[in-house]
Amino acid sequence: MTKVDIILIVVFSILALVIIIIFASGIRIVKQTNKYIIERLGAYKYTWGVGIHYLIPFFDRVAKVVSMKEQIRDFPPQPVITKDNVTMQIDTIVFFQVTDPKLFTYGVEDPITALENLSSTTLRNIIGELDLDDTLTSRDIINSKMRSILDEATDPWGIKVNRVEVKNILPPKDIRDAMERQMRAEREKREKILLAEGEKNSQILIAEGRKESIILNAEADKQSKIKAAEAEAESILKIKRAEAEGEMLIREAESKGLQLLKDAQIDEKVLTLKSYEALEKVANGNATKLIVPSNLANVTSLASAIKETVNDK
Repeated sequence: MTKVDIILIVVFSILALVIIIIFASGIRIVKQTNKYIIERLGAYKYTWGVGIHYLIPFFDRVAKVVSMKEQIRDFPPQPVITKDNVTMQIDTIVFFQVTDPKLFTYGVEDPITALENLSSTTLRNIIGELDLDDTLTSRDIINSKMRSILDEATDPWGIKVNRVEVKNILPPKDIRDAMERQMRAEREKREKILLAEGEKNSQILIAEGRKESIILNAEADKQSKIKAAEAEAESILKIKRAEAEGEMLIREAESKGLQLLKDAQIDEKVLTLKSYEALEKVANGNATKLIVPSNLANVTSLASAIKETVNDK
């Protein structure tokens, strides 16, 4: 093998290696979240999705790699003027997503810068229609209006604005100091109102407690008097019953005693006769003296006294 042959072999090997490298350099692998914009000889050719693709060397080129994920842009604070001529700093966060990679590539020169500028002008227009108080308390309204306006304006750029959030609103220092004094006064006012309401409720509860106590005491006194009256009435009733029963028993006893006396009735004549019999027995005795009443009628009187004594018993 001559020297020329060796040189030719080396040249062909180098050429083959270069061709292989050039061919291999045209292979592209596209990720799932990306889209490739391909131009051929300076004109848009097609959009590559996920998978393996081949780029023709020297003819085709990747014009732009577009991310299809939702993106976040935190724009710096923008000076805005409210309806009542108060200048404040407001910064926003925009959440957007590319829906059309071709429009995103060819619709505007710099989509992110265009979105930032559009966001600033839209914010100034919205805040210019609100005064300071409305600006501080209407974040939801500002977010909703900005999202609607930005979403409609960015459609030709292949951008979908999902959400806009006002991150911070910074009024001037003197306004902030005045607001702090106002909030402090409002808090002190609410504190005094709460204390007054608490004192009022406390007094009401105390009065209601006293009222309930008086009512309960009166009710207890009433019940006590009722119970005492009932006890006294029951006692009187029992006494009357006892008296009635006693009178009844006395009447029964008297009736029985009279019946006995009637059954054992002693006639006055019988008593006189008995007296004479007693005198006769005395006379028949050993007594040496005998006293005979001058008036025998006294014997009858004695008999009557004995009868009364018997009746009393």
